[in-house]
Amino acid sequence: MRPTRAVIHLSAIEHNLALIRTMAPQSKIMAVVKADAYGHGIVKVAQCLEHADALAVACIEEAIELRNGGIDKPIILLEGIFEASELDLIEQLDLQMVIHNQQQVAMLLEHPPQKALDIWLKLDSKMNRLGFSAEQFRENFERLSSKPFIRHLRLMTHFACADDIHNPMTQEQLVEFKRLTESLSGEKTAANSAAVLAWPESHFDWVRPGLMLYGCSPLLDATGSDHQLRPAMTLESKVITIKPVKAGESVGYGANWRAEQDTQVAIIAIGYGDGYPRHAKNGTPVWLNGRIVPIAGRVSMDMIAVDIGSNNTDRVGDRVVLWGPELPVEQVATHADTIPYTLLCGVTSRVKFHWSEQ
Repeated sequence: MRPTRAVIHLSAIEHNLALIRTMAPQSKIMAVVKADAYGHGIVKVAQCLEHADALAVACIEEAIELRNGGIDKPIILLEGIFEASELDLIEQLDLQMVIHNQQQVAMLLEHPPQKALDIWLKLDSKMNRLGFSAEQFRENFERLSSKPFIRHLRLMTHFACADDIHNPMTQEQLVEFKRLTESLSGEKTAANSAAVLAWPESHFDWVRPGLMLYGCSPLLDATGSDHQLRPAMTLESKVITIKPVKAGESVGYGANWRAEQDTQVAIIAIGYGDGYPRHAKNGTPVWLNGRIVPIAGRVSMDMIAVDIGSNNTDRVGDRVVLWGPELPVEQVATHADTIPYTLLCGVTSRVKFHWSEQ
């Protein structure tokens, strides 16, 4: 059997959730499990988030998967509904939804639900993605707050640059959100993972951790261990052959890496067909037998090569870690000119997943 697998450490997710609770002790936690829990397995992860107050997903398909998996915790649709027919499922599945545009308001008013719903009204505090302008936000709050089919009308926004603690935009957004909501009733939420860590004044009634639940730092130039977070995914494989390479010889497609001296390369059973980034540069770190070795040559569909030097004790069958507790995924992302989110979400179905309580 091909040895490539992803081990999901559920105890790490539980640890990270408990740590978030200490960081925002006055806030409820809306744990973000969209995109298959950032590639970790949405139902398995939701099952270990017993102490979260609610779960957040992007769309109703993800909510259905959770309900079918036996999850009865409150679930919020972060993008709300896309068509009026989904309102029936909102009621049936007892979901909460974000309202962020006039079309959604119209659908809700034209098809009033039979039972009261919890609604999150979203302010666009100048991220210019989802949400109402300041004027529309106040108008729609007044419009919806008196409707009998709305049980709780809650208030939210989203930060654009909270990962950069030196960027003034987060403070500007926070001031705008406070100004527009200070006279309005209803619970509030603004803090994503980065704001949980770096902007405690944004915690309000609810925080919305995503990436940090899975052990990664959402802040620039940091890793999860800097915040005592534990990585929840280990992507690992094995050495499948070791080859001598003479000085001046190349390795892999395109011959874009050449040995500066006589060496050996280990070929590892993982590639872009498994979700490992093809654009990972020469020198991208890989963990092998307690040390870091560099990628040598272009990532191919099923394999990578690493330079292990001429004096080594490595053997075929040795375990290799592409990211995990031994090697932060943030470091790999930097070498691949990407972000940890894309690596975690990008592991493909060809990789065998194993969920561990450890």
